Amino acid sequence: MSQLRAGSASSTDRSPSSLAFAVLIAAMLACGLYAVFVTGPAMRADAGERLSQAIADETKAFCEQFGMRAGSADFRRCSDELAAIRQKQTERDRAADQGIL
Repeated sequence: MSQLRAGSASSTDRSPSSLAFAVLIAAMLACGLYAVFVTGPAMRADAGERLSQAIADETKAFCEQFGMRAGSADFRRCSDELAAIRQKQTERDRAADQGIL
């Protein structure tokens, strides 16, 4: 059997640096869980709102470029056609991702 000498490290010794490392890991884990479960849904909702606003701005700029003012029947038709084009592109992208195209 081996004997432990005075001053030698054993598996039951806990150095201050290993305790600090464990606390650091626990704090990082807590921050990560907070980000995923608390702020994550809010961040996704905010990103969705920004995307919707960007699409609305893009539609307005495109349709007004051709003289269709927001609120007019022509603008509504232009907006609907752009939505259809975007939907078809989304479907093509999904098909390509699945290897269909």
